[in-house]
Amino acid sequence: METGGNGPPKPIWNIVMVSAIAAGIQFGWALQLSLLTPYVQTLGVPHVWAAFIWLCGPISGLLVQPIVGYFSDHCTSRIGRRRPFIAAGACLVAVAVFFVGFAKDIGHRAGDSLDNPTKPRAVAVFVTGFWILDVANNMLQGPCRAFLADLSGSDHKRMRIANGWFSFFMAIGNVLGYAAGSYSNLYELLPFTTTTACDVYCANLKTCFIIDIVFLLSVTITAITTVKETPLKSNGSLDEGEGGSSEPFIGEIVTAFKTLKKPMWILLLVTCLNWIAWFPFLLYDTDWVGVEVFGGKVNGSSSEQKLYDDGVRAGALGLMINSIVLAFTSLGLEPVSRLIGGVKNLWGVVNFILAAGLAGTVWITKVAEAWRAKQGPQILTSPPTNVKSFALAVFGLLGIPLSLGLDLKIMNKFDVWLMQVTFSIPFALASIYCADAGGGQGLSLGVLNLSIVIPQMFVSVISGPLDAAFGGGNLPAFVLGSIVAAISALLAIFALPHPKNQLSLNSGAVVGGGH
Repeated sequence: METGGNGPPKPIWNIVMVSAIAAGIQFGWALQLSLLTPYVQTLGVPHVWAAFIWLCGPISGLLVQPIVGYFSDHCTSRIGRRRPFIAAGACLVAVAVFFVGFAKDIGHRAGDSLDNPTKPRAVAVFVTGFWILDVANNMLQGPCRAFLADLSGSDHKRMRIANGWFSFFMAIGNVLGYAAGSYSNLYELLPFTTTTACDVYCANLKTCFIIDIVFLLSVTITAITTVKETPLKSNGSLDEGEGGSSEPFIGEIVTAFKTLKKPMWILLLVTCLNWIAWFPFLLYDTDWVGVEVFGGKVNGSSSEQKLYDDGVRAGALGLMINSIVLAFTSLGLEPVSRLIGGVKNLWGVVNFILAAGLAGTVWITKVAEAWRAKQGPQILTSPPTNVKSFALAVFGLLGIPLSLGLDLKIMNKFDVWLMQVTFSIPFALASIYCADAGGGQGLSLGVLNLSIVIPQMFVSVISGPLDAAFGGGNLPAFVLGSIVAAISALLAIFALPHPKNQLSLNSGAVVGGGH
């Protein structure tokens, strides 16, 4: 079966095969979100600097996806426009995962001492792999989304079906990734992962990523060998409306800023605040469970390290619960939106839920600390069931606001069809406000993209120093997030104007978590 361009819609099985790649992509994202912030601290990177590594996410999301989108739109390869980039992205993921998973082993062979808590060579290998992994995942996502648009032709209903399958497989990948991260004996499947330089926690992580790469390569190879494309003509011509929205270059975005109306400026502010609220938790959620809830230490005694590892796995379980709540909540967004007066009011309500969830981390931490003080410092054991249940409940609660699909990485922001299948409230409102003002949707969504990635960069830079300024730990950034979430909720309800045309949310609440 061959496909390409804006021809008639292709069979559903084509869409299912390509959408399955999302499970492999999201499996990796879930592992990154749940395991890598704790892991990088075991290499000797202090908590205050750990967030800087995550700068690659917003930077690659800002640069890589539109660049890859542009070149895939104009690619004249004989095997098609999208498949070369999908194949290259999958291969880069394999390389990146090798560097990330085997960083300690490579660092040790290069001269890192096992007795030194800081392993500079391993850190260099890890950071290299981490950045390659982020770039590679972005290389995969954009062409996959565009391939689905090609398969759907000009049929908007088929596009919604494609989005639904993509979202379904993302949910599968989330659950698989977080479940793998929460299992403590996964390394027993691959005993060779335990080495002199790599302890059980490291071996578990290594095993998770090996499983991910086998899974991702399997679904990718199956998709690109069974679903074929018609190559683009050598003149690189595109049908009208195709490819243009993936090219919002700097000059055009500056022009778009100058022409933005007041509703869009308010929307940008609310979106910016919303991401300042979200990103600290996305960075430090499992670390919070390991340190504040379980009372463990990354580089403490063996008992303290075990507590920390147990806490990180409990946090991964919490993220799996978060994904399940997210999936079911997304099904009810449409009727709830109508019940409370539209999408902007819904956005305000869920931001209050976000504020409450982040504030709840303070209370849970204090309860856990009080229990440990009562036990005495000589007793190193996991917190009681009620404390762990409260922590997992926070993860579940935060699945409700996350069901609005705020994750930048799972969207190809600049494709025209994104406006036809809207995934989240900020993007939905941007689409409505632009239509009301008669503005260009592609550029306006490019501007909205900046209000997402710039806060991520801001949080990556300031969250570590902020936590250190208040005595360490994760709570200062969470408290800041709670306050900012409440402010964004008030602005969403009272400052955002009611859109003239309410957009249905049934067309695709994103079923995917993470950063």
